Amino acid sequence: MTSYDETWPTGAEEAAVLPENPPVRRRPRLGLAISIVAVIALGIGIYGGIRERAAAEVTLSHVTNMSAVPFVAVIQPQSGAPEEQLVLPGSTQPFTDTPIYARTSGYLRRWYFDIGARVRRGDLLAEIDTPEVDEQLLKARADLATAEANLKLAGITAQRNEDLLKTRSVATQDRDNAVGAYAADKAIVASNQADVARLERLQSYEKIYAPFDGTITARNTDIGALIDAGANSAARELFHLSATDKLRIFVAVPEAWSRATRPGAKVGVTLEEFPGEVFQGSLVRTANAINPTSLTLLAEVDVDNAGNRLLPGAYVTVHLSLPNETRSVTVPSNTLIFRKEGLRVAVLRDGRAQLVPVTIGRDYGSRVEVVSGLQASDSVILDPSDSLISGTAVEVTAPQRIGSAQ
Repeated sequence: MTSYDETWPTGAEEAAVLPENPPVRRRPRLGLAISIVAVIALGIGIYGGIRERAAAEVTLSHVTNMSAVPFVAVIQPQSGAPEEQLVLPGSTQPFTDTPIYARTSGYLRRWYFDIGARVRRGDLLAEIDTPEVDEQLLKARADLATAEANLKLAGITAQRNEDLLKTRSVATQDRDNAVGAYAADKAIVASNQADVARLERLQSYEKIYAPFDGTITARNTDIGALIDAGANSAARELFHLSATDKLRIFVAVPEAWSRATRPGAKVGVTLEEFPGEVFQGSLVRTANAINPTSLTLLAEVDVDNAGNRLLPGAYVTVHLSLPNETRSVTVPSNTLIFRKEGLRVAVLRDGRAQLVPVTIGRDYGSRVEVVSGLQASDSVILDPSDSLISGTAVEVTAPQRIGSAQ
């Protein structure tokens, strides 16, 4: 049997046998610390996940709400419809245009101006040699001289018989015969004077003068040509003179648009030889009657041509502005909504879309005229969806001008 002293170590021996820091006692503390750190990390992860999920739910809700409100672009209607024009064909005519004929017969001695020449009023155009008229004038002057001599003698005889009748030296019949002869000779003198004046005027027609300022557009004679004033055959024109400083254009306006022909209205004139250029004219008069055959109204347009750029007889296009008698606005065509109730336009009011009925006037392609239902102050929605209904909340993007929406 072993004794207590032999089996149980003493304090010194126990100190010698046990280590200085026994590991068995430190392991439980390290594990506990790790567990606490893990629990804290797990709590932080759970809290962060819950918070992130809540933020994602809020973001999703916001995005969903934002997506439910459509974004739209709006424009302001343009006041007044564009000016509508009536385009009609026409041709230019000289303001004054006349053929020049000879008033006396003979032979052309010489001419002074050819085609295209600009002449002034009173310029000498040509001279005619008229030998027959000259001879007739000489004979008429001789007859006049004879008649004047006979008249002088008849006057002396009538006066002498008047004096003799006072003394009863001649019969009353003789006195009356002398007075009658004097009156007849006086009439013969007047006739011969008229004949001389006529032939002198014919002789003055040997020289042909320009009646007004203009351009010679035709010369139909030459030196030595026989000139017939029309006594034996139809007269032939020698020259053709046109005043081109101002041109006339006659257009036939359809009856339906006759209200566009207001005297004094400004008119645009275009020609193919002047692309992109518009000549300004004015409507000066109309026939004030509808042609029963063509159902048109004849109107005259005058165009200033001081520079002679326009030529008479040229084909032109006349642009007549039609009057706008209604107060209307225009909007792009992509603002219209076609519904079974009729044509509608979406208007933005208090942040919501309102569908308003409209009445369409003229169609300009990319734009349309609205004669009723809209005002210039309305905000019209561009490209509205087919499902858009009145009262739908919308979000407005940057406003657009009507020009940018076309």
